[in-house]
Amino acid sequence: MPWWSWILIWVALVALSLLFYVLLGIRLFRQFMATVKDLGAAGEKLGHIGPVEQPAASTDPEGPPPGSAIFASPAVMRHDYEASKWSRREQRRIRRVQRKTDRGQPQALGDLDFT
Repeated sequence: MPWWSWILIWVALVALSLLFYVLLGIRLFRQFMATVKDLGAAGEKLGHIGPVEQPAASTDPEGPPPGSAIFASPAVMRHDYEASKWSRREQRRIRRVQRKTDRGQPQALGDLDFT
């Protein structure tokens, strides 16, 4: 094999690799432009919606305003947690007793309120 054939082989390899990188760059550029176009369309669509109004601060007597737990003492938070846990447990017990009464099933002694 003559010496110039190696030069031709290397030139062809370099040319093919450059062609591959150019085609890869073109494909990447087209995908990027399609993404930018989709983002622009999404921006247009969201631009027409308008700002979201925040609800007014509720003066609900049932609970403290959101975020007040950060500044509350741990003892108060523990009490609130235990009270809400007891309330949920009691609501479940009441529903269970009502469900068993509706179905005509016998009640468990622990579910009956003897107090």
